[in-house]
Amino acid sequence: MRVMIVDDDPWLADLLKQLVLNARPAAAVDCFGDAEHALNAWQRSRYQLVLADWNLPDDSGLSLLRRIRQHDGDTPLVMITGRSDRESVLAVRPLAISAYITKPFDVPKVLACIEHLLPADATQPAAATSQEDLLAYLGHLSATDLDLPLLARVRDRLKQVCQGVPLDFRELGEAWQHDPALCAYLIAAANSAAYGVAGQVCVGLPDALKRLGGRTSLNLAVALALRQACTEDDTLPSLLLREHLEAAERLADQVVALARQAGIDPAPLQVAALLHRMGELCVLLQSQRWASQGHALDDRVLGRAIGDFARPFAIALKSQWGLPIALRELIGAIYALPQVQFRREQVLMRLAAALCNGEPPATVERLRRLAGLG
Repeated sequence: MRVMIVDDDPWLADLLKQLVLNARPAAAVDCFGDAEHALNAWQRSRYQLVLADWNLPDDSGLSLLRRIRQHDGDTPLVMITGRSDRESVLAVRPLAISAYITKPFDVPKVLACIEHLLPADATQPAAATSQEDLLAYLGHLSATDLDLPLLARVRDRLKQVCQGVPLDFRELGEAWQHDPALCAYLIAAANSAAYGVAGQVCVGLPDALKRLGGRTSLNLAVALALRQACTEDDTLPSLLLREHLEAAERLADQVVALARQAGIDPAPLQVAALLHRMGELCVLLQSQRWASQGHALDDRVLGRAIGDFARPFAIALKSQWGLPIALRELIGAIYALPQVQFRREQVLMRLAAALCNGEPPATVERLRRLAGLG
C-alpha cells in the first residue's frame, strides 16, 4: 500500500505521514513539497491515496489533483487547505474529491478519514532482520532519523488525542515546559520557514506556542508522539533515559529559580537546561529502539555508543531543527563560560550547573558574584 502526501510545510506533512502510519503501519508513505516531483512520482508508481495541499510553491494542489483525475478515476483524492469558502469547495467538486480537510487539522477527524479511504491492510510491518551491532546501527542513521524521547506521561496523553480525548490547551504551557523533546521540536517549528517571522527568533516555549497557535502546536506534538512507541521497561537504555531526563529537569528547576531571583526571563534558560543532554538522550532512545527489535544489548557497548555518538547526534539535531544560536550558547555555558565575553544569562546557567553538581563553595560564590546575586 502506497500513500502520497504533497505539502510544502514539512511539519504538517510529517503529521499526515504519522497519521497514515498509525492507521496502516505497513504503508509506504512518500512526501513531496511541490507538484512537479509529486506528479513525476505518481506517473511511476501506483498510489492508493493522494493528499495534497491547495497552495504549493510551483503550482496549485487543485491543478495537481485535476491532472491525476484525468488519468485515474478511482484513487481517493484529498484536498488540504486553509480555505473553507463556498467558491473553493465548488472548485474541487468536479474532481470527485473524496475529502476536503481544512487547516488547522482536527486530528481525530483526519484519522477517521484516512481509515475510511484506505483499504484494510493485513500486511504487518516487516520485522527487523538486520544482525548489525548497535554501533553499526547508530552509524547508519541520518539526521532525519534522530529524535529526542518524550516524557512517558506527555507521550501517552498526546496519543489519546487521536482517540478523540479532549486536551485542555493550558496543558501546552504547563506540562510541556518540562519536556525536552517538545520544547526543542516546537521552537524549531516556530523558527522554520513555514512559521518563522524575519528577525524574530523564538527561544522559549511560550513564544513558540504563541506563534504556532494552540491547534497547530497540539497537532505537531501529536506527530512527534506518534513517532515514538510505548517502550517503557526496565532495560538499561530506559533506566538511563529516566536518569538523564530527571537530571535535566533538576537543572531546569534550579536555573528557573535563579533567573527569577535575577529578574530575567527564565523560559530560554529552562529550555537550554532541558536540552543540555540532548545527545545522550538521542543515543539512548535509538538504543532502546534497537533493543526492542530483539537485539541483546551489552552494557559496555551502550557506554561506548554514548561516548561515540552523543556529541555528533547533538550537533546533527541542533542543525536539523535549527536550534537558535542563543540557546546553543546557553547550553554551552552549562559546561564552561566563554573566556572573553559572556552574558549574565550564561553565568546563571553555569551557576545552576555548579549547584546541581555540588561544585566547591568557592566556585559557587564566585559565580554568584558574577551573576549579581552575591
